[in-house]
Amino acid sequence: MKKSISILTVIIALTLVSVSAYAGLHPTKLPAATASISGKVVDLQSGETLAGVAILVEGTDTKVYTDFDGNFNIEGLEPGKYNLVLSMISYKSSLVENLELQANEQEEIDIKLDNNR
Repeated sequence: MKKSISILTVIIALTLVSVSAYAGLHPTKLPAATASISGKVVDLQSGETLAGVAILVEGTDTKVYTDFDGNFNIEGLEPGKYNLVLSMISYKSSLVENLELQANEQEEIDIKLDNNR
């Protein structure tokens, strides 16, 4: 009986050591605080909303398009400064510079594009 308890004690001890060693090698990574940008794009002269405007976040692979009502939403950005490049056929490209985002911030901007006429 004593031998059984000793073996059981060793097994439990090895299991605890293995679990704590594994936990130390793979710490839980907390999700980083992110920020987002949303807004609406309209025509400079008429004020009409523009659907299908491409919005590129410089320095990232993030590119979104405005919906039928000219709205857009960009989520999951790390805090920092960003430039947005907006483009659409028959409109001049537009650059929104130095948009500074803080952690957990929801920045809202409205942008007017000038047509090439």
